[in-house]
Amino acid sequence: MEKFTTYFLLFIIYAFLGWLMEVGCKLVEKKKFINRGFLLGPICPIYGYGVLGILFLIGNDTADILGVFLKSILICSVLEYMTSYIMEKLFKARWWDYSHKRFNINGRICLETMLPFGILGTTIVYLINPFFMRIIQTINPIVRLVLTIILLIIYIVDNIISFNIMNKIKGEIKKQIADSTEVIHKRILHWLDKNSYIYRRIKGAFPKFKINILKK
Repeated sequence: MEKFTTYFLLFIIYAFLGWLMEVGCKLVEKKKFINRGFLLGPICPIYGYGVLGILFLIGNDTADILGVFLKSILICSVLEYMTSYIMEKLFKARWWDYSHKRFNINGRICLETMLPFGILGTTIVYLINPFFMRIIQTINPIVRLVLTIILLIIYIVDNIISFNIMNKIKGEIKKQIADSTEVIHKRILHWLDKNSYIYRRIKGAFPKFKINILKK
């Protein structure tokens, strides 16, 4: 249980830091706050899963910094590719697309994002994660368990709500199946605008999403 609480708290920390980075980049680019990511809360789980994947794969084998760098690229790139693929199949839309960037693979990952993955992963392994591990280990085990339970419940509820929203968007897409993808895309954007904030935020979170209803 102690290991679970430690790694879950690490997951939340890195998911939150990933969200902060995404929001910060868009704040600089667009000069406004945009709640990034799939979930409603201030976390981007893909960053949390990516860091945990790096930590589990590398373990104590940190002598080779180049190996850590390359493994970080591999883990994060595979995770981003599979997340893009699974979300597209589940919800009938491509939520991000790197097709316009050089050295991309099916528009799901590209060299421009792969290299930062390696730099971030290496920095986390050698500098950031030891710092957070020391902080977590100073927390009383009972307090750590209670905190984990509270955050886990919030995380599960957020996932349920967010998946429900995505399924409703998928349902709206299916209603337009007879039309072209361009027409469907415009209608879905209009439909999102008419709904509450939790639907409208999808436009900002995934500004380049594309309808793929015609793909099998």
